[in-house]
Amino acid sequence: MFLSVFDVFKIGIGPSSSHTMGPMLAAGRFLEDLANGTWPRAARARPAAITASLHGSLAFTGIGHGSDRAVILGLAGAHPQTVDPDAMETILAEIGRTGLVHPPGHPAYRFRPAVDLVLDKTNPLPGHPNGLQFCAWDGDGQLLLRRIYYSIGGGFVLTAEELEAMRTASPAVQDVPWPFADAAEMLDMARRSGLSIAAMKRANEEVRLSRRDLDHRLDAIWTTMSTCIDRGIAGSGELPGGLRVRRRAGAIHAQLAEKWQRNEIDPLMANDWLSLFAMAVNEENAAGGRVVTAPTNGAAGVIPAVLRYAVQFNAGTGNAAIRDFLLTAAAIGGIIKHRASISGAEVGCQGEVGSASAMAAAGLCAILGGTPAQVENAAEIALEHHLGMTCDPVGGLVQIPCIERNAFGAVKAVTAASLALKGDGTHAVPLDACIETMRQTGHDMSEKYKETSLGGLAVNVVAC
Repeated sequence: MFLSVFDVFKIGIGPSSSHTMGPMLAAGRFLEDLANGTWPRAARARPAAITASLHGSLAFTGIGHGSDRAVILGLAGAHPQTVDPDAMETILAEIGRTGLVHPPGHPAYRFRPAVDLVLDKTNPLPGHPNGLQFCAWDGDGQLLLRRIYYSIGGGFVLTAEELEAMRTASPAVQDVPWPFADAAEMLDMARRSGLSIAAMKRANEEVRLSRRDLDHRLDAIWTTMSTCIDRGIAGSGELPGGLRVRRRAGAIHAQLAEKWQRNEIDPLMANDWLSLFAMAVNEENAAGGRVVTAPTNGAAGVIPAVLRYAVQFNAGTGNAAIRDFLLTAAAIGGIIKHRASISGAEVGCQGEVGSASAMAAAGLCAILGGTPAQVENAAEIALEHHLGMTCDPVGGLVQIPCIERNAFGAVKAVTAASLALKGDGTHAVPLDACIETMRQTGHDMSEKYKETSLGGLAVNVVAC
């Protein structure tokens, strides 16, 4: 099983990888299918209009997560990695005014957001809770093309056929030197090779990329994460969406910086810095800023927080260590995604913040000298203590409890790494068993606790 580090860590925009980045990418895929796909084309048929519908979790929390805006921007040709967050409002206003989208390389299509974009809460699509349907019509209102896509978490978008193939395909022989599909295989390969998890992951990546290109792209991931922390600290005011949640990272940073300058000893300082870094990222994410899926936007603050913490408090955390952290974290994230899910709409927040915490714990343990067995132990400890966590965003917004939840995920990650380093890697619950438990728990969990805002805090806070 090979999942690239750049499939796990994607540069995009907030507030959600599954509900914002995914729908934008799905719209782009539809435009590509419309222009170049293999579908029956009548001789004189010309696409003139597009309609779209969001289903399942996308319909229930789409407004709060910006799914509607993402679809509109995607149909205008925007891509999560390159769209200018400061230009999005202008693009949306122009489409709302004209009722037209002008994607590059296409003719203008009629698309009236208030009419042609439907949040369908009554008809879920069968493949996944995050379903989207796009249709193209000719000038006479005849249907030319219909496509269904699923945003399965972490910015991954699949057609119904691709999703079915992924679920039913037999494991293929991978053209990488270390094709571990689970943690047991990973540890066995590490024992036989004498390599670290990061070294095996690097060898797999270097089948496709030169060492220089790999390092350059890893550095770009960390630069984007670190810049997001700084932007979050510099931000102020209320977050969008109507909950009137105020940004807190800037004020917390001012307090911590003052204590830092005075060399004041504070027993809570380590946790405070971790919480600050995580909250800064997720406040920026909630504002629609540039973030990295890690492995999702809703959990985007955990890994940057732990890595910035390591850089700030451990003098040995240079560029090589940062790259090893990211490679190790991606190895764990790939196993979790392959064996269970990183989607809050599928398994609740245990799949988002829980996975991020496990990945961060593994990365930190690795760069602090942990053996592969200790790294696997750290990931298991962090994930185990997120099992059963629901996804119940208040108002459908990635704000309450998501922002603070990332802070706690970061603190748990550091605690897990510390505990693992104090042992020899021997432990009772294998990581694979913990991942399988998460999958089963998510399967059994009520849909109202899986990113629908139909239960938990999402209803009780509003009711109060």
